[in-house]
Amino acid sequence: MSPRSVRGLARRGLGLLAAGLLTAGSISAVAEEPGRDRFDTVVIDPGHGGDDHGAAGGDGLREKDLVLDVSQRLASKLEALGMHVLLTRTEDVFVPLEERTSIANDARAKLFVSIHANASGLRGVRGIETFFASAEATDESARALAEQENRAFAGQGLPAAAADPLVAILGDLLANEHLHASQEFARMAQQRLVPDANGHSRGVKQAPFVVLMGVQMPAALVEIGFLTNAEDETALRSEAERERLADALASAVQSFRERYDARRGLAPAVDRTGTRGENEDR
Repeated sequence: MSPRSVRGLARRGLGLLAAGLLTAGSISAVAEEPGRDRFDTVVIDPGHGGDDHGAAGGDGLREKDLVLDVSQRLASKLEALGMHVLLTRTEDVFVPLEERTSIANDARAKLFVSIHANASGLRGVRGIETFFASAEATDESARALAEQENRAFAGQGLPAAAADPLVAILGDLLANEHLHASQEFARMAQQRLVPDANGHSRGVKQAPFVVLMGVQMPAALVEIGFLTNAEDETALRSEAERERLADALASAVQSFRERYDARRGLAPAVDRTGTRGENEDR
């Protein structure tokens, strides 16, 4: 199907949404067609790496180092729960977009989690936010953040799908089976990362992140704090906060896993300790 045909079909799908003839539920139903494939593989994507340092804190904490550490902690926790985990990078190297998405797609992963840290010209801005992919950004700050993160892949000859967000994300809207699940996981992750109503939650948002557009599975991008905020940077330097973030994300993945399997009529998976995970979201 040509890009023009896909775009036209996407616009017709948007018309159905606007008319109330197509709902998120009908989209998610496509994702939940009967199947016996158990949730097994998770791909964790530590942002940046190599010459691409990402954000930097006033005291010198670099995003590329921070997110790799948190990603490795998360991987260990998920493996302890019996999941197969792949990281798009395991050391301080730059990994091209095509390779990141290929790792996830070739493994037929059930979930893709990209981990980043934020930055702002306003030193008072702080907190955690979680994103899922959409052609339209929630607000101006979400759009600007997506543009900033996407610059890391500039000049790589992005695939047509990544270059055209409408085609990439909406495409044939009737067959877009991952949008609802991505939003669902993003909400789970955000709730666990900032469980306290008085905490610094910036909420769940949507934006056109190219790294999320290239994967063929539910996907979310987590910004675990602002390195440009002194309080956030201090917290993110600590072992305790990094462990807390990894624990929170592992809990979200486990709950998502249980829902995934339950929708396919599969009993909850048993982790390596012989215990079943609990799902407080049901």
